[in-house]
Amino acid sequence: MAQPDLHRIKTEFDTVQEFLIAVGDEKRQAIIIALLHQQSGAGLRVPDFTEMTGLSRPAVSHHLKLLKQAGIIAARSEGTKNYYYLSNIAASLKQLRQLSDDMLVFLTAKEQKNHE
Repeated sequence: MAQPDLHRIKTEFDTVQEFLIAVGDEKRQAIIIALLHQQSGAGLRVPDFTEMTGLSRPAVSHHLKLLKQAGIIAARSEGTKNYYYLSNIAASLKQLRQLSDDMLVFLTAKEQKNHE
């Protein structure tokens, strides 16, 4: 495997930046865990999150907005009710894995070069 260049790694960081910011907050992590824990996949509503996390409705709405902007969750409406569910988190995790793999390859090659 060819060593990735720093430009590629920078581009990969740019790609996952919003995801990293979104999952870096422990309150948003609690929301993601709640969605992972949900069995049916039908989605959860704001009152469900307030009960599960102890956050206020405005706080839950704020965190859901950020998770939605990052593409981690999506929402569907049924009348006046919005149900939130995990969206494209697998794609973001694959991008994060690619960044991690490329950094490891780069750092390993650099370390080997320094020992020569």
